[in-house]
Amino acid sequence: MKVSVIVPVYNMAADDKLKHCLDSLVGQTLPDGEIEIIAVDDCSTDDSYDIMCGYAREYPERFIALSNTSNLHQGGAKNIGLTYARGEWIGFIDADDWIVPDYYERMLRLAKETGADMVGCDYSLVDEYTFTPGQIVHNNTLEQTGVMNEDRYRKLLVDTGSLVVKIYRRYIVLGDNDRGPQELPATGVTIVSDFPGRLDVFPEDIFYEDNAVSNTWMLRCRHFEYIPEPLYFYYQHDTSTVHTISRKNLEDRIEAGRLLLDEARDEGYIDTYHPEIEFLYTVLFYVNTLFSAMPKRMHIEDCYSFTRKLAREMKSEFPDFRKNSYYLDRIHPEERKLIGMQMHSHLLFYVYYRLLWWYRDLRSGK
Repeated sequence: MKVSVIVPVYNMAADDKLKHCLDSLVGQTLPDGEIEIIAVDDCSTDDSYDIMCGYAREYPERFIALSNTSNLHQGGAKNIGLTYARGEWIGFIDADDWIVPDYYERMLRLAKETGADMVGCDYSLVDEYTFTPGQIVHNNTLEQTGVMNEDRYRKLLVDTGSLVVKIYRRYIVLGDNDRGPQELPATGVTIVSDFPGRLDVFPEDIFYEDNAVSNTWMLRCRHFEYIPEPLYFYYQHDTSTVHTISRKNLEDRIEAGRLLLDEARDEGYIDTYHPEIEFLYTVLFYVNTLFSAMPKRMHIEDCYSFTRKLAREMKSEFPDFRKNSYYLDRIHPEERKLIGMQMHSHLLFYVYYRLLWWYRDLRSGK
């Protein structure tokens, strides 16, 4: 099997989102026997699982439909899919996105031609089902490509890009967890189980699970190549995780930051790549969380204490994070000013921020 594609699915039946995704997968130009699509339903409450079973019946040579009885979020669904993946290569796709018909054929061809063990491409942001590129996002750069060295590793760490817009040799994803593909526990198109023997690759029960593993994957890569074309279509809609801000999302982002740091320590690369890990943690754990929590439209419970604790933990982990060269170069000056204020006095920061947005809303008539 050339490539296994893991598709975590949760309530994606509406507006044919799931069908658009799965159509683009079963229509891939790779022949049967070279691609397997493992779709894992994460306890959906809509018709997603029934749709998946229909594809498994129609495309038994390339489609596997799995269903879990517990909601484990995307990390758990990905772990289940990886447990049964037989491919030499691993790919992922979000269940509301889609890809061009020769996506995997082109990626694998480039890998064969160059000897790469990780291949990526650009993607396009769209708000309707189409294969006409909208806003193009350059997921990586040509300066990151080639046989890896310390400079390229640093570039990949700070600008990893989206993990779903890449394919990986299985050792990059599985590392020491690779015990070979597990046999499916039942026959037919449907398997309903708690999957107690699933692999432990992604953290479960949280959003932002990719952030906890991405750095280790980049450092396992030996040769990266990149197609500077938008071959992946990233569907923008109101229910996307990136567009949903809640207390749960904020707490998951904090936890993902902690896991990112734990992973760097456990894998032994935190000292070598200290500036990069410090910056990534700062952005994920602190900066993005702080400025998502503060606007008054959030109305999270006890925002004052929440953001105060956040700042204290940030300062405890990396007391000198504001001297980091990536931080100075990449964080907006106004945000740096506000962060400096919070580091000096949380009360002053909180009152100033609220008054600032009250004044801006007043001027705009909101």
